[in-house]
Amino acid sequence: MALATVIDGKSAATSVIEAVKIAAAGLEKETGVRTGLAVVIVGDDPASHTYVGAKGRMAKECGFNSIQQTLPAETTQNELAKLVASLNEDAAIHGILVQLPLPTHLNADAIIQSIRPDKDVDGLHVVNAGKLATGDLTSGLISCTPAGAMLLVRSIHGDDLSGLDAVVIGRSNLFGKPMAQLLLAANATVTTAHSKTKDLPAVACGADILVAAVGRPEMVKADWLKPGVTVIDVGINRIHAPERGKGKSRLVGDVAYLEAADVAGAITPVPGGVGPMTIAMLMANTVIAAHRAAGKQPPRF
Repeated sequence: MALATVIDGKSAATSVIEAVKIAAAGLEKETGVRTGLAVVIVGDDPASHTYVGAKGRMAKECGFNSIQQTLPAETTQNELAKLVASLNEDAAIHGILVQLPLPTHLNADAIIQSIRPDKDVDGLHVVNAGKLATGDLTSGLISCTPAGAMLLVRSIHGDDLSGLDAVVIGRSNLFGKPMAQLLLAANATVTTAHSKTKDLPAVACGADILVAAVGRPEMVKADWLKPGVTVIDVGINRIHAPERGKGKSRLVGDVAYLEAADVAGAITPVPGGVGPMTIAMLMANTVIAAHRAAGKQPPRF
């Protein structure tokens, strides 16, 4: 019988959103500044439109001025760059989000790097990545998924991770690297592992905190885990689920949840773990950016 504490990302996200609403309302009351978020989407990828719709709805729920710019799939690099430039100049917009992936003929990185760092609520600009890498967690904007995952780690271990060994499986700029840096900033001893790591299960076994972000369904097995470990599963993989009927699928993480829950001390489910945190931290970053733009002390999350 599983003894692991199930880390509830939905309730953690709800409390972040509540704090965002209060902060946004307070800023507007005090300064007249309404927090503004612009979401840009190019083309008609259905998954991207689902995400963008959810972000827009959440922004409105937080009391933001939320605008969505939908561009056709054949939009040129220059047209997209022009739109970003105009949003950079728009004082009513505090956060700019370009939904990835972009159509393949566009250079996504050039677009992301053209967003003003103080409006880069996805935390992907090299200035924001560099601030995090040098241990400045207060003046930049931190990538949303690692920021949310870190909040879940803190819910179990508190703010100081001194003496704890953390293993992050995955080294992407989007998640793995910033996650490792956040853990390091909280005084954990951090190993970044990945697909080329020799004897990955043995490396994982040393972890007090294991963060899985490889994009391989249920790759991390129970025998990879030290008893009592905190497991943060960032994977979202859709797999066939014939038991649910013909052509049906279900979402699973990068960790074999049922067996891992027998060994772990605490574990995030998929769905309902890290996922809801990403959008919550996006809202948090946007309200932080709005406070800074208004010269006010931003809230802490």
